[in-house]
Amino acid sequence: MTETTLTTVTDFPINQRWPASTPDKLQLYSYPTPNGVKISIALEEMGLDYEAHLVTLADADVKSPEFLSLNPNNKIPAIIDPDGPNDQPMGLFESGAILLYLAEKTGQLIGNNPAEKAKVIQWLMFQMGGIGPMLGQLGFFYAFAGKDIEDPRPRERYINETRRLLNVLNQQLEGQNWVAGDYSIADIAIAPWLQTIESFYKAGEVTEFRSFKNVVAYVDRFSQRPAVQRGWKTPAKD
Repeated sequence: MTETTLTTVTDFPINQRWPASTPDKLQLYSYPTPNGVKISIALEEMGLDYEAHLVTLADADVKSPEFLSLNPNNKIPAIIDPDGPNDQPMGLFESGAILLYLAEKTGQLIGNNPAEKAKVIQWLMFQMGGIGPMLGQLGFFYAFAGKDIEDPRPRERYINETRRLLNVLNQQLEGQNWVAGDYSIADIAIAPWLQTIESFYKAGEVTEFRSFKNVVAYVDRFSQRPAVQRGWKTPAKD
């Protein structure tokens, strides 16, 4: 079955494992990781109705035929929008692409003119190409399986790269609350990753996280937003 023959949300094969209770709503397939919560936070901020499905990181979920039918890259998050382009449902994966899609669809959190939009996308790409991959490696080599590798060089590389990226952000945030000016999808992409440095990786000391005062204040500001607090809990792990 190709996407051109999918006329309703329930036509998508993923429904065989995660059935839509309200197929007229946007369907979110995710797990509360930094990449996953980007989308639940954005949906909450934008006020869009959606139905969240818990897709764990276990192979039984993300490598299942049903999930792979929506995202062949076997990573959360993914969505199905019942009200896609040309009034057709559309499936989409990759968190940055989904953020851009939702922002364009709603006209929210992406700036008010071409120059502002370009800056938002610039910082979104900064997260996708830098913050996400580098901090992901920091987690692996400092907090998880890679921490037992005797060679210290991988661990040192990603600790140092995290510090470098934090410094870039710290300078950008001097004198402003949000990374691209107004609050945007760039912040929704970046801040959840920063939150994990201390809370999940327990790497605050080695990265000197607290020394980046503008970043610390930025994360605190972000964390206080009600939509962020709701998004971090969606979908519920229970």
